[in-house]
Amino acid sequence: MPCQGAHLNQSSNNYFATLSATMERVLIKNYLMEILKHSTSISKLYHCCADGIVNYFAFKYQHWYLIDCVSVFIGSYFITSHNLGLWSQFFPNSLFMLQKGRNALIDKRYRWTFPIPYILGDDLDLNAKGCVHQAFEMYRLKSCIDFKPYEGEKTYIKFEKRGGCFSSVGDQQTGQILSLGSGCDHKAVIEHELLHALGFYHEQSRTDRDDYVDIWLDQVTPGLEHNFNKYNDDFITDQNTAYDYESVMHYRPFSFNKNASIPTVTTKIPEFFNIIGQYLDFSEMDTLRLNRMYNCSGPLTLLDQCAFEYASICGMIQSTTDDADWVHTKSTADAEDHTLLGKCRDAGFFMHFSTMTGKPQESALLESRTLYPKRKFQCLQFFYKMTGSQEDRLVIWAKMDDGTGTIRRMKKINTFNADSDHTWKIAHVPIEVGVKFRYAFQAVRGDPSASAGGIYIDDISLTETRCPNTVWRIQNFSKIMETADVNTYIDSPRFYSPEGYGYGVRVIPLSSYTDFTGNYVGLYFHLASGENDVVLQWPAVNRQATLVVMDQDPDIKRRMSSARSLTTDMVTTSDGKLLWDNPSKVGKLDPSCNCYRGESWGWRNFIKHFDLRRRNYLKNDDLIIFIDFEDITSLVKTEVPIERFEGLSFFHLNNKLISVYF
Repeated sequence: MPCQGAHLNQSSNNYFATLSATMERVLIKNYLMEILKHSTSISKLYHCCADGIVNYFAFKYQHWYLIDCVSVFIGSYFITSHNLGLWSQFFPNSLFMLQKGRNALIDKRYRWTFPIPYILGDDLDLNAKGCVHQAFEMYRLKSCIDFKPYEGEKTYIKFEKRGGCFSSVGDQQTGQILSLGSGCDHKAVIEHELLHALGFYHEQSRTDRDDYVDIWLDQVTPGLEHNFNKYNDDFITDQNTAYDYESVMHYRPFSFNKNASIPTVTTKIPEFFNIIGQYLDFSEMDTLRLNRMYNCSGPLTLLDQCAFEYASICGMIQSTTDDADWVHTKSTADAEDHTLLGKCRDAGFFMHFSTMTGKPQESALLESRTLYPKRKFQCLQFFYKMTGSQEDRLVIWAKMDDGTGTIRRMKKINTFNADSDHTWKIAHVPIEVGVKFRYAFQAVRGDPSASAGGIYIDDISLTETRCPNTVWRIQNFSKIMETADVNTYIDSPRFYSPEGYGYGVRVIPLSSYTDFTGNYVGLYFHLASGENDVVLQWPAVNRQATLVVMDQDPDIKRRMSSARSLTTDMVTTSDGKLLWDNPSKVGKLDPSCNCYRGESWGWRNFIKHFDLRRRNYLKNDDLIIFIDFEDITSLVKTEVPIERFEGLSFFHLNNKLISVYF
């Protein structure tokens, strides 16, 4: 990402002060230019400002931190004894204390307490607002970081649409701006900016970065070299972790380059060149550092997960009132687990219930440990396969507190029936429980005489999140990519949203888009006519479609699924039709679904072939896509007034609210 939080270098003759968040660039430019003219250490910023690129600023009492960027510019500069006088002319009554800068990673006064209050400014794109909530959920799933709507607190994050993607570093303790400009409405981008707000700098700013990457300053656009500064370990800390090429905080190879074909960053280990700068999700190291920094004991919304690799089977228990037991089983050539797919000797376990012997309708019940939910909704995700008779069944139960403290009350949640597909499949089961409970898997034997196998389960996770509305599994996807040309596409079946809208997804296995990493897969969303169209609202505006290509890593904290979102509006097609109108009016008939499909909208560069092959996106050669289509009209108006606190004076500049400490 071109713009993130910045810092100031220490100089023997300069104390630094840092300025963060929002001041109207037109008003401040003349004053800033005068300050810059009197500084001997900031010619590069002066050059950029002379081109009309000016940062937004605000004040922080005692400690000052510059927040850096607008568009593709990250600014850093010194307030010196020479230019302080000019600044005081601009704010003659302000108290300006110059102190040695400290990094929020080290100075605990700039750590947040949770939950973090937030405001979604009404100038934000609606799609960005929805993506902010997606990023919040990812923080809750992988850490103890939580967020809440602003209710008059002194410190908060306000999301606004400014010129680019940028954020303050650490809690400024007075309220601060996080900008999501055009093109910033991407979950991973927002995760990145929030990591700045939580106190993190870029990965290549580490003290030891020269051991891992080369920075080619002669290839950097003149005036932007400061973006590649590195900092001493008395200023930043790496949380005692190794350099992370995969961090969502790492620059891309061609960041700030002056020649489109020559990189500014290369990796000492060439295999990581195509990895740095990924915008998939947090890396495993990102979440480790975040949890260490904030002393998290565990994620907020991850209740349970199990890959069955240990004999303890994650605290699950066999029922004593059923007919048989599930068996903890090691992979063989004929029966592979899902976690490792039989690739590791003496590893790769799963739970198995044989349906080849015994009596029909005999069953085995496997119960989880007792769980204590904080929310009233959960999603149980697991992989399963059924290789026995067509009459075999897998039943999901919730066993809940009956009101006396005893977990006894049973509720059947879902039933999966055997079919002719004997491969591993993914399942999602919504569970709505607000009391302590256990979830349970009941395997039911059908016809033993017709069975040549049984029921398998593996890679379970239970999260306090919503299950995806739709899951689309495309088998043999590696083969599809190998044989596809740029005209090849795959249309999904027609799916239905909770509101009743029909929709579909088009996959382009070999997109026309390429870059230095190679080829891409394109994903596109469209509406489809359906049985409910006569009663639905048309055009279907203010709905957010989210497409996720799942990373099938068994550990949910390590997954780096690729997600993108779009929000429907009143946009028209080239022939003047409303893109999101009733597909029966604006779409084309597709005999495969006997429905009309509207025009598709999406991304040529949804995910790299390189990424698909290096992680767990194509485990079992299955590409798994989650799709949600939900109404987010409630997010159209979200901004709330900010309360005034003693010691903080507010005034307006060109109708923009500026906060200055006096």
